[in-house]
Amino acid sequence: MTRLTRQRAQAESQSQNQNQNQSQSQNQNQNLPAQQDQFAPQNQAQGTNRRFRHISGPQSALTDYLATNNISASRIRLEADRRRAAAARSRQAQDGRDDEEEEEEAGPLTEFTGATDAPDSGRNETEAERKKRLKKEQQALAKIKASKLFLKRKRYMKDAEAEDDYARFLLSEKLEPVPGQMDNCAICKKRFTVTAYSLSGPEGGLLCAQCSKDQAAKKGKDAKRPRKSASGQGSRRKVQSNILDGTYQTGAKNLTTLCIETLAKNVDLADSLGDLPDKVVDKIARLFSKRRLLSPETLPLFVQPSTTTVKIYDGAKLGPNDFRGIFQTTRNLQHFKARNAIQFKDDVLLYLTGRDFKLRSFNIHGANLLSDPTWTLFLTAQGFDLEAIQVYYTDRHFGDEILALLPLKCPGLKRLKVYHNQKVTNDGVKAIGNIKTLTHLGLHLQHNISPKSLSHMIRGAGQNLETLSLRKMPKANDEVLTAIKNTCRSLRKLRVTDSENMTDEGFVDLFTDWANPAIEIIDLQKCRHLESTKPRDNPDGVGLCSDGFRALMKHSGGKLRDLNIHACRHIKRDAFEDVFNKDDQYPHLSKLEISFIEDVDDFVLGRIFRSCPNIREINVFGCMKVKDVKVPRGKVLVGVPNAIGMVIEGRED
Repeated sequence: MTRLTRQRAQAESQSQNQNQNQSQSQNQNQNLPAQQDQFAPQNQAQGTNRRFRHISGPQSALTDYLATNNISASRIRLEADRRRAAAARSRQAQDGRDDEEEEEEAGPLTEFTGATDAPDSGRNETEAERKKRLKKEQQALAKIKASKLFLKRKRYMKDAEAEDDYARFLLSEKLEPVPGQMDNCAICKKRFTVTAYSLSGPEGGLLCAQCSKDQAAKKGKDAKRPRKSASGQGSRRKVQSNILDGTYQTGAKNLTTLCIETLAKNVDLADSLGDLPDKVVDKIARLFSKRRLLSPETLPLFVQPSTTTVKIYDGAKLGPNDFRGIFQTTRNLQHFKARNAIQFKDDVLLYLTGRDFKLRSFNIHGANLLSDPTWTLFLTAQGFDLEAIQVYYTDRHFGDEILALLPLKCPGLKRLKVYHNQKVTNDGVKAIGNIKTLTHLGLHLQHNISPKSLSHMIRGAGQNLETLSLRKMPKANDEVLTAIKNTCRSLRKLRVTDSENMTDEGFVDLFTDWANPAIEIIDLQKCRHLESTKPRDNPDGVGLCSDGFRALMKHSGGKLRDLNIHACRHIKRDAFEDVFNKDDQYPHLSKLEISFIEDVDDFVLGRIFRSCPNIREINVFGCMKVKDVKVPRGKVLVGVPNAIGMVIEGRED
């Protein structure tokens, strides 16, 4: 009982508190209007004392001129619209065929809708349909007159007739048929469906399909045909693409090239290539790869049982079964080359290892899934007859252990190229020196190779070398150049790039009294001094400089065909003037790369053109002093720093 009485007492006290709170809130609400009434006059008084400000932006000179001369731009626009409407009505009146009987039966409705009725006079409709259509037009006119656009321009209209004319003009614009609707032909008056390709008539309106053909035939007789290029090389964009690809040729294309391009366009119709020469088949394969046409469907064109050479320049669309099919079909395969061979895996190479082939050359590109044990099995089985091994982009495979096997497993190896390899180190480079039969050697490694390892390799394998290519060797120094001079006696191609330690004195010593005959291809790009704070200062003569360039041209200029001194920026203008003077001629030089050499200008290029009568292409990217050089006929100057970007086939005699 005591608990119940306590609960009742608590409930009564809570109800009393709630009643008190409600009474207080009511009193506050009653006082609010009075307070608002007290402050309202003050706010109104303050509002009346505020000044209204008009903010406007700047006006143009034309607006000021029109205002001073009392000319209204809106009135000018309205009069122009009125003239257009009058012209449209006159054309409709000439083309329309008025039916006097229907106008008399229509009565007063024609007085209001005569202008809009003209385009529809050729319709076959009953009296009820006509009245219904005219009623809809009246409703449309009323809706247009109530629009904001019409009301905005209404104040510039003189009378009600002008208002009706402008409203009918706006209605005629809205009544133009859209694709999918029916309309009458402007010439033959036939009913047809309007499409997005419907042509306009000579006097307005749309034409049906037959009348459109007739009009197109009439215009086609007098139309001028597009002018074709006289050179036979295609558009300017295509020509520039060919120049940058190195496939540009001056003059017309030969018959073989035209036939190959025709075959590429109609590859679906080709069954076989027949007994074509290997050179022509190679051109076809190159063009197919360039246009992404080489696939499992077109691969049989290049693989026959009697095929001895297979060259795949883009194997991205081929799978492991396609590569195995090549080795299954050919019975006497001797030369194999595959670029972008992503799916050339261990099982494919193992299948090739088991075939009874006398493989003489093996060129693989992008097969980074081949493991070192598989390479070992392949060299053990097929290495005795191999004369050339070229491996590109194998990442962390084909390392020092494989290079150490080459002297043992490939006794007749003449060509070796390891490009973009991440595993070969100094030990592998030294192992190459044990291959005494090499005539062509090319390295492009990701590890920094020491000068001692390079010198050891050159002294061991350089006696018979005809090609020596060392790409991106930043640590190579004059010791390497000395090893080349003392060992190599048959070089025809020399490439050493991106060296930061070779000096101009070392190049002078190399090309002075060298027992090696004149070299045909030399590439010494980016052998220069690197200094970010003072790039023009080179007190130690690092890289290929003026004296080294003079010695190079004196030694090999007579037979030099291709010279690349890209970014050898410390060669001065005096050196170019001494080399390319009026007394010295370089008849075999056909391609010259002198980009990013600061002192090359129009005068230097003029001397080059005079001293090199058979020069075909000169690259001058980054030579900002080249302004307006005259390019002789048949020459190509690439990279001119102007809006054109390159000069193609000069016209100067």
